[in-house]
Amino acid sequence: MVLIADSPPPEPDERVAQSPSFGEKRATQSPPFGEERLRRTEIARLRDALLTLESPDRADMDDPSLEWRRLFSELLGTFLLVMAGAGGGVVGAVSHGQISRTAAVTAPGLTVMAIILFMGAISGAHLNPVVTIAFGLRRDFPWRRAFGYVVVQLIGATLACVFLWAVFGKVGQLGATVPGPGIANWQAMLIELVLTAGLVSTILGTASSAQNVGTFSALAVGGYIVLAGLWSSPISGASMNPARSFGPDLVLGDFKHYWVYIVGPLAGSLIAVGIAYILRGPGGRDASGEAAGSGRLMDPRQAQH
Repeated sequence: MVLIADSPPPEPDERVAQSPSFGEKRATQSPPFGEERLRRTEIARLRDALLTLESPDRADMDDPSLEWRRLFSELLGTFLLVMAGAGGGVVGAVSHGQISRTAAVTAPGLTVMAIILFMGAISGAHLNPVVTIAFGLRRDFPWRRAFGYVVVQLIGATLACVFLWAVFGKVGQLGATVPGPGIANWQAMLIELVLTAGLVSTILGTASSAQNVGTFSALAVGGYIVLAGLWSSPISGASMNPARSFGPDLVLGDFKHYWVYIVGPLAGSLIAVGIAYILRGPGGRDASGEAAGSGRLMDPRQAQH
């Protein structure tokens, strides 16, 4: 009889024994949080640096000695915006209907587009109190400067309507934004809320820090204003801007509907800030972003310290 010795059990395959589980594999493949933050900081730094090359005046955005220039830019920009927005209604009345609704809602959007391109690097081209408030809530714009911005925006809107009054008289309601025929105030307010949520979301998504600057921002913001006006102007006037509505109401001395154009846009901007938090996380200008905005290229690893 031939005895066959029991063969030793096979050694376990080290590659199998050491192979990571699915969860461990995902953990090893995913970059650490610090590296992901570093990557995003680098992307933001490069984007700001490119925008600074395109618009060198961005470097002056945080210079305290030039605040007067930024305030003048906001006043002039809002003046031009309201001239186009309210002027459509005034000139339409004077010319007996020569200004179509399409032209009346397109003019403000194209005006904003031009303002962002030629003046956005100076003040950020907010032109709207709720935009300034949204940037403040996102911690992209200091609150100590917000009050001055809002005041000059209201002044610019008022000066535009005073100019239209002086030239043409109080015709066409000076382009005042009011609910359309058969539209209740609450209906117009809700439309303004939704429109402004979309507008401010577009601005927060395309702006660099607290600045509407660059071609993409100009096209996105100006295009949104035109599109919003094309379908909603018969309902609420598609104001989306308390300053735009303030100017005509002050000169006419009629604030009967003005609450619609405060509550709706303000609530819409708050919703947009919430949407921005969900999509992109908390705001706030990181150190490398501020450095790039001031023309100083900074090692992103220094931004973590």
